[in-house]
Amino acid sequence: MGSSADIVKGLYDAFARGDVPAVLGAMDAHIQWREAEGFTYEAGNPYVGPQAVAEGVFMRLVSEVDNFTVVPERFVDGGDAVVAEGRYRGTMKATGRPIDAQFAHVWELRDGKVVRFQQYTDTKQWSDAAGA
Repeated sequence: MGSSADIVKGLYDAFARGDVPAVLGAMDAHIQWREAEGFTYEAGNPYVGPQAVAEGVFMRLVSEVDNFTVVPERFVDGGDAVVAEGRYRGTMKATGRPIDAQFAHVWELRDGKVVRFQQYTDTKQWSDAAGA
């Protein structure tokens, strides 16, 4: 098993390839996934379990954002906690407005599995792009 940062980097690579089963497979059965306060998908916080994340976050992103990408630019390895900084990019299907929003993701791992995730992002930009 690699370092926590290596595991997290692999998750971004899998997501970029569209390998969602690999991403979900790296999650603990009881993962607690939290979207940023004020973000479009925060109403489900915390999403508990991989299926809740898939349905409440991933499937919604795919259905609402064209050409959605998550581009990590920097990783801070704190052992069992990893912070990834980067950008979300895409176009809101409903409005045609682009998104190029900064993010920070905090990943917590135990025994090589993701047990907790916290997202921080530019919620105003997302809201504006959605036409809210």
